[in-house]
Amino acid sequence: MKRAIFMPNWVGDALMATPALRALRSTFPGDEAVAILQPYVAEVLAGTGLVDRLILRSKTSKPLSENSPPVFSGWSLISQLRKERFDEAILFPNSLHSAWLGWASGARKRIGLNRDGRGLLLTRRIPSGNKKIPHPAMEDYLQIVEAAGAVVPSPKQARMELALTEPGQFAWKGFLAKESALSAAPGIIAFNTGGAFGAAKDWPTESFVELARKIINSTEYAVAVLCGPAEKEKSIEIESQVNDPRVRSLGRESLSLSLTKSAIAGSRMLITTDSGPRHFAAALNVPHVVLFGPTHQAWSETWSPVSTSIQLAMPCGPCQERVCPLGHHDCMRMLKVDLVWREIQRHLSQRNAA
Repeated sequence: MKRAIFMPNWVGDALMATPALRALRSTFPGDEAVAILQPYVAEVLAGTGLVDRLILRSKTSKPLSENSPPVFSGWSLISQLRKERFDEAILFPNSLHSAWLGWASGARKRIGLNRDGRGLLLTRRIPSGNKKIPHPAMEDYLQIVEAAGAVVPSPKQARMELALTEPGQFAWKGFLAKESALSAAPGIIAFNTGGAFGAAKDWPTESFVELARKIINSTEYAVAVLCGPAEKEKSIEIESQVNDPRVRSLGRESLSLSLTKSAIAGSRMLITTDSGPRHFAAALNVPHVVLFGPTHQAWSETWSPVSTSIQLAMPCGPCQERVCPLGHHDCMRMLKVDLVWREIQRHLSQRNAA
């Protein structure tokens, strides 16, 4: 069987779908699995062996670089999908558009959640329940592939998968070679400062600065401030304000998800907002503290044994808004550094005891 797998559009969601991909691969080892996904999500699957091929799709057909594979959009995407002659389409995204793509691909079987009026485009409609009630996305993904015949683990036993790649390892080693204070430290605590969701998830720059100072003043550890293109300036600003060689930003590097994966794998701990890289830490078994603000924890629950969450009880939340509708951003602004510092101390003391 040739199976099209329409992947989620967010990095974290794509990673939460990897247990479902593993279930498909284990149950149907002889089937061909082709992932249809956004270019920026492709690195999540790199090196995992969970799929056989990728078809990159986007709103534009512009390739990422001169040597990158083609990116399909619009009718060119439909044409490419039809050429594949898929037997089955697995639809992880819940959108009407993704269901339409599955139908337009010509796949005889189309499996996904029955919501938002897309049931007529599916051949196997999975009841979605109340979409406003928070529940783990991982459960949905496992339910979808189970409907396709895959043998799935219980969500609490499922584990995400992520592989390091040679370009990322090379970039991380190159960064450490330039930063002697980091490479000489007994360990690195990484900061992930933002995310694509929106400003409402951000923890203030001054809070990260204060936390970095506590770490370098109270321990021998160093701090690596991770970032994507959107957080580059904030990452560099944290380094600048702390003004210590043991706190360094990756903002001047050639940024990529492969570098972020290797940086997290090379760290003893990650302090992170509720964004994709937090799931990198879970998949790589790196202890991490997740700072929650406007988002409900249930949506992204992965039952990771190395994850700790901090969230203030707010009368206005969790609101799930990208920008604070009340303008005060208190759910993140009032999250005190001392709370996070105590979690770091607890982890370090447990590590020393072990």
